[in-house]
Amino acid sequence: MSYGKPGRGAKAYQKVGVTSGVVDATPHRLVQMLLDGAVEKVSIAKGALERNDIPEKGKYIVWAVTIIEGLRASLDMERGGEIATNLDNLYDYMGRRLTAANIDNDPEILTEVTSLLTEIRDAWDAMPDEVKVPGGGGGPTAQGSVG
Repeated sequence: MSYGKPGRGAKAYQKVGVTSGVVDATPHRLVQMLLDGAVEKVSIAKGALERNDIPEKGKYIVWAVTIIEGLRASLDMERGGEIATNLDNLYDYMGRRLTAANIDNDPEILTEVTSLLTEIRDAWDAMPDEVKVPGGGGGPTAQGSVG
């Protein structure tokens, strides 16, 4: 009797857990999850680069760029004002830097982008609870920028 590949069941449960977390998440939490995911993907890419696993490095850099572009696309430029504009510019910069890191196999750029993402994530995490809840009075909009 065969039960398939080892760990397959655990991966299925993990996928259900992630899906449930997304469904139940507030807009603030979704942005946190995306920032965490981008940091993780850049970190994995850096590890792959250090192992000289170029295809894996490229895969994770592209994944990180996709997450960052999703964050960028979700900005509410009308309501977000200067903060949304600054984030838009920063997300654009990070995407360009990640592309350069991918082309040049440059781990220093990956470190730079990780630092920028971590700084944004830390600021996002430091928001007061009253602005983390939708409709909580001028906090983050559903699009992930401050209104």
